Amino acid sequence: MKVFISGQKKFGEEVLRLCLQKGCEVKGVCCPLEDKYIAALARLYDIPIIPAGTLSADTMIAGVDLGITAHSFDYIGKRTRYIPHLGWIGYHPSLLPRHRGRSAIEWAIRMNDPVTGGTVFWLNAGIDRGDIAYQDWCFIDPALHIKEPKKAAAELWRETLLPMGVKLMGKAISDISTGVIIKIPQDNRFSTFEPSTDVKDVFKPDLLMLPATSSAG
Repeated sequence: MKVFISGQKKFGEEVLRLCLQKGCEVKGVCCPLEDKYIAALARLYDIPIIPAGTLSADTMIAGVDLGITAHSFDYIGKRTRYIPHLGWIGYHPSLLPRHRGRSAIEWAIRMNDPVTGGTVFWLNAGIDRGDIAYQDWCFIDPALHIKEPKKAAAELWRETLLPMGVKLMGKAISDISTGVIIKIPQDNRFSTFEPSTDVKDVFKPDLLMLPATSSAG
């Protein structure tokens, strides 16, 4: 199976390594040129690199079966989504449809969720709204709820949700490469969307009461 990966950091590296181990032909990656994880591994295998922030239908590599996002902040537009024969999958560190949005782990901590998880899903026009392929769950250690949310989220990602994502991606890649395609629509009755916590004055309790409904998904 021919794949293209848009990602960065340790998770991007692990997904690239996974694809190589499973015998995928990696046609290219999109990542920051200075990334010491996925970019370094791509160069080791002479895999073409598209600089982060420049991925589009015009720069996307052709002849790809599956696109994969792995901690990617590049927007995958409509024309770009249609280039891979099978579409794109991505990993989101929450039990979708709960906690859509960039700061999913931190919001699970802030909202005192006892349980969270990870989801491999198919990208569509909405933010984290595509059909679900695979999910797994984990308890959130109560000790994390009394820590500073960003530090707690980083710990939960590093220790639990990153390895979970690699495992789920491995299952997805193995199945898709053999023709097993799973697509389960998200149940919007249980959806939430929270904004990035990197913007000023983000914690507004009224936001927690709004359902994440949209015609874009």
